Amino acid sequence: MAVLIDTPAWHWRGRRWSHLVSDVSYEELHVFVAAELGIPRRAFQGDHYDVPEELHAVAVAAGAEAVGARELLARLVAAGLRVKKARRTGAGAG
Repeated sequence: MAVLIDTPAWHWRGRRWSHLVSDVSYEELHVFVAAELGIPRRAFQGDHYDVPEELHAVAVAAGAEAVGARELLARLVAAGLRVKKARRTGAGAG
């Protein structure tokens, strides 16, 4: 299993969040999240789940590897599982 979680450093709606990814497959990630964290599938963000700070230790105790944000991104890219957001180009693009 290669589920990775970064430090809860991302601020949103008054909370800090981590990113949870797999460097093996999305299916591995979905299974881990459902079994260990109870986060609904609809929370999947294309290549990761956002995990609130209070679940960080739970994820690590369940087997997620705690890594820095740069390592998490590098391993996600190396696995070919990174999904880039579409860029807007020109005026009126939407």
